[in-house]
Amino acid sequence: MVLEMKFLLVEDELKMASLLLRGFRNNGHAADVTRTGEDAVWMAAASRYDAIVLDVMLPGMDGFQTLAELRKAGRWTPVLILTARDAVEDRIAGLDVGADDYLTKPFSFAELLARLRAIVRRGELERPTIVEVGDLRLDPATRQVWRGTTEIELTAKEFALLEAFMRRPGDVLSRDLLLEQAWDLGYDNRSNVIAVYVNYLRDKVDRPFGASSLETVRGAGYRLRKDGC
Repeated sequence: MVLEMKFLLVEDELKMASLLLRGFRNNGHAADVTRTGEDAVWMAAASRYDAIVLDVMLPGMDGFQTLAELRKAGRWTPVLILTARDAVEDRIAGLDVGADDYLTKPFSFAELLARLRAIVRRGELERPTIVEVGDLRLDPATRQVWRGTTEIELTAKEFALLEAFMRRPGDVLSRDLLLEQAWDLGYDNRSNVIAVYVNYLRDKVDRPFGASSLETVRGAGYRLRKDGC
């Protein structure tokens, strides 16, 4: 039987690991298995895998920490998080830290394989967990922002607005688009709230550092300079 893909399975529950391993092999795939995140980090560095199936509830370093370490080390192998924790906050945390997909237990093995095929087709695209524009850095997972080495405290709305700018540096973003990013759809889009909050951001991320990164484009909207300065 020709081996189509090779997976790294990070699962500490012996029965679940055995079932998944058997399923992979029965479908013509290979898989290495480890019970800990610490081992997963060095195994991902030592061997090439098409995808990693990563449980969240692990002894020692949990799945989120493991994934963060993989991405920090520049390992962009597609990762599918597999867990019994189905809270929205957990799914968001996994995706923010660099996961490609998320599947909750119990699940269909056929669906797991389909999801793995989908993320493998996308390839090893670099998905940095920290968004950087010039010396501005933003971490969506921890909700932290820095200008150089200085951390900047932002409100939730200010953070959402800055993230919208930093994900599209150099692009002119309309007021309507920015309202969609940081406010609900029921908000009055004729309000000057965007102008007010852009000014708040300038007071925090620009003026104290002698920067002028947030620009007003008359009649069109606002943009963050590509150099972030």
